[in-house]
Amino acid sequence: MTVFGRVQGVGFRYTTKMIADRICVKGLVRNLFDGSVYIEALGSNQQIDAFIKAIKKGPSSFAKINRIDINDLKLDQDYRDFAVTY
Repeated sequence: MTVFGRVQGVGFRYTTKMIADRICVKGLVRNLFDGSVYIEALGSNQQIDAFIKAIKKGPSSFAKINRIDINDLKLDQDYRDFAVTY
């Protein structure tokens, strides 16, 4: 998914990781050059639904989400955990 709005410089990636770790979702989160945040998440349907719901609420109290684009991908990556990447 790609999250648009005030999502950089507000702790969004780290609070996203905290949510992912709590729900046991694997994947990554990183800032994009256009000011949005990119997330890859891997888990059961129930885990992914809970994760998306938490992201839509805004994991960081300082963030303001304007839009979320969600795409289903066939991930070649086998994640061991959820990472904040750069």
